[in-house]
Amino acid sequence: MNSHIEDLVRHARRHAPFYAELYRSLPASGWQLQDLPLIDPADYWQHSMPLSSWPVLTGPITDGHVFKTGGSSGDGKLSVYTRAEWSDFVRAFGAALGTRLRAGDRVANLFFAGDLYTSFLFIHSALAESPVPICEYPFTGAMELAALAQAVKVHQINVLACVPAQLMRFAGHLAANELVLPGVSTVLYGGESLFADQITLLKQTFPNAIFASIGCAGVDSGLVGASTPDCALGEHRVFDDETIVEIVDEASGLAIDGAGQSGMLVVTNLKRRLMPLIRYPTGDLAAWCEPAGGAQRKFVLRGRASQGRRVRVGTLSLFPEDIDALVREQIGNIMWQLAISRADGLDQLALRLVADQYIDTAVADRLRAALLTRSPPIQAGIEQGQLRLRVEHCPLARARFHPRSGKLMRIVDQRDYAAAAECST
Repeated sequence: MNSHIEDLVRHARRHAPFYAELYRSLPASGWQLQDLPLIDPADYWQHSMPLSSWPVLTGPITDGHVFKTGGSSGDGKLSVYTRAEWSDFVRAFGAALGTRLRAGDRVANLFFAGDLYTSFLFIHSALAESPVPICEYPFTGAMELAALAQAVKVHQINVLACVPAQLMRFAGHLAANELVLPGVSTVLYGGESLFADQITLLKQTFPNAIFASIGCAGVDSGLVGASTPDCALGEHRVFDDETIVEIVDEASGLAIDGAGQSGMLVVTNLKRRLMPLIRYPTGDLAAWCEPAGGAQRKFVLRGRASQGRRVRVGTLSLFPEDIDALVREQIGNIMWQLAISRADGLDQLALRLVADQYIDTAVADRLRAALLTRSPPIQAGIEQGQLRLRVEHCPLARARFHPRSGKLMRIVDQRDYAAAAECST
């Protein structure tokens, strides 16, 4: 047993009421990692506001940073770091990020800032920790696209770092104006996967670019995986000193040790003690790419887990518990399923109302309107031509259920992650 996890569990159960209750039946010693229950994210975040009374925290917030984890309804949950924890976070990520950079690179930071969101600040801080000497151009994602195109040329910027949705907007602007940026040699994306149809379009405007993940991390989960030069799209390596990464079977809850089998991605952060995350499901599906036992074991992301707490679609974060509350409010107690796919170069969201009894289209339309009212980012994504949303009746026979547990799959991610890796080579 890792001594760091033993110490972390002792600290968490002694100082955080949430963990004291979660581990009430756990002996003081002699347990193994798999004996610790997986965190139920709904329980973890249930009493998170106000922060001063959140039972997950092990002490007061007196020195550090507070960030928003995302959210489509304006009430994104908050994630807390001490100053030392934040420094450890960006230092480790920056060291890994440096493996994707070359001395003298000029990096445009096009991630987003403001309203407690962290992506721009995180990448800015991580670039400052790069072991490779580089120059950052901190534009943010709010920069006007024509001005950005001009700046990339004038400053001879050769690396772009941004979310895929912003990257596609920039590429669309370039294509509409018949512009090509051959000087861009590397495109580092984060926050969401990049898909084959997107890469095909991106190669037209950035013909000499290599496309790679900037790394896998979350403001709630912290470090998840490093993107190194031997990683294909979707592949990452474990931060051994900072995290314990597990892949867990969705039906049985047992850890998967063999390569190739998909399961829930579960993270334990060994550095965070103010807001401990111990066996926390990230909401992703993943599979090991290498046999167990090696250092920095490689894994590949394979979409969203069927019972995930947070679903990323482009720049959107959707929380199933929020959707469930809205469905109950508008319709009542009915099963539902969210299917995510790609068609015509757009992300497609289908909120399926699962019932054998026919649901009138007027009811579905009312729910769709309520969802757009509660979730302005979804409305904005539709208006910007990045997203489509439909709400529809789905008979039980057409719904997707887990093949072994028999449970209705809340999230069905139908996007093709494997094709992107093939397209990028």
